[in-house]
Amino acid sequence: MHICIIAPEQFPLPGDGSVEICIWAIARRLAGRHKVTVVSRATALLPDSAELEQVRIIRLASGTPRRYQASVLQFLQQESFDIIQVDNRPLLMAAVKERHPGTPVLLYLHSLTFVPAGRRIARSLARADGIAVNSRSLLDKLSGRFPGIHRRLSVVPLGAELSRFTPAELPERQRLRRQYRLPQAFTVLFAGRIIPRKGVPVLIRAMYHVNKRLPAHLVVAGQGKPAYIRQLKLLARRLGVSVSFPGKIAHEQIHSLYQAADCFVCPSQRHEAFGLVNVEAMASGLPVIASDNGGIREIIRSGHNGYLTGRYRQALPFARLLLKVGKSPGLAARIGLQGRSDALRTFDWNHTASRLEELYQSFLHA
Repeated sequence: MHICIIAPEQFPLPGDGSVEICIWAIARRLAGRHKVTVVSRATALLPDSAELEQVRIIRLASGTPRRYQASVLQFLQQESFDIIQVDNRPLLMAAVKERHPGTPVLLYLHSLTFVPAGRRIARSLARADGIAVNSRSLLDKLSGRFPGIHRRLSVVPLGAELSRFTPAELPERQRLRRQYRLPQAFTVLFAGRIIPRKGVPVLIRAMYHVNKRLPAHLVVAGQGKPAYIRQLKLLARRLGVSVSFPGKIAHEQIHSLYQAADCFVCPSQRHEAFGLVNVEAMASGLPVIASDNGGIREIIRSGHNGYLTGRYRQALPFARLLLKVGKSPGLAARIGLQGRSDALRTFDWNHTASRLEELYQSFLHA
């Protein structure tokens, strides 16, 4: 098949955004069996076209969603594809399908962000030949919001780079801890966008309680608005919590930060469609403690390969679980090993690519 995957207008590919990470991982695996073209936005730092790991990359003029859509439609007029996949942009997908009614078009949704309730989005979703979603939770949310699309929905879970996100041997782990200047303390990692909905204040307050019984250090890795990060630093200083903010770390390097930590926490305060960071932490052999919401509960089985708390708006439930893991290295190791095993069995990008191939073939046969 000749497959075209159209990325959102926000970031170029390859990139560090979660959707861009997913697209690139999937495209590289499909390219081993098919001809794959990935379309993304142009940037002054990268050429307008390239071939990387057997994937053809086309970068088009963007700046606004409307301008990017015009660029995409113009590009598609000059090409012929068997399948077109549009990620996370239902309006763009509908415009593509309108111009290419004879070509199967799949929409791959990664969150609820771009599918607010309303007639315009409902009409756009109805144009898709199929809609892939990354979790059963997202499928249920979309079915409730747009009852007419239920039969078009298919769950295609995400994965992780299992050869890169691996547990580190002790000497390497000690080297990484020195590299990241981590103290000799139980080290808790948060990685992701540093925005209110991700729950970092709850985690900082949880660390305050942990510190009463166990020396602990928090690492908050990711990008956020400077004013918000200042608020978080002030909160940590007021509570006496040891915390470091290494900033945004490129996805190609972030596996080393997982390998340096003792535990990973995902304290999301709102619905998470999937939660890719949890899979990456599991694959790295880290015990994971997370909010019991959305697609996270499809990844973490509490007490088996991590721990979930339903009272995720409160600090104490996280603190109790952190102490449980931090004060029992044997338990932490067992949970981490189980997480690694489950990631290997369930969350391989090859599984994701194969499931998408099945969907593509079903559209072509139909």
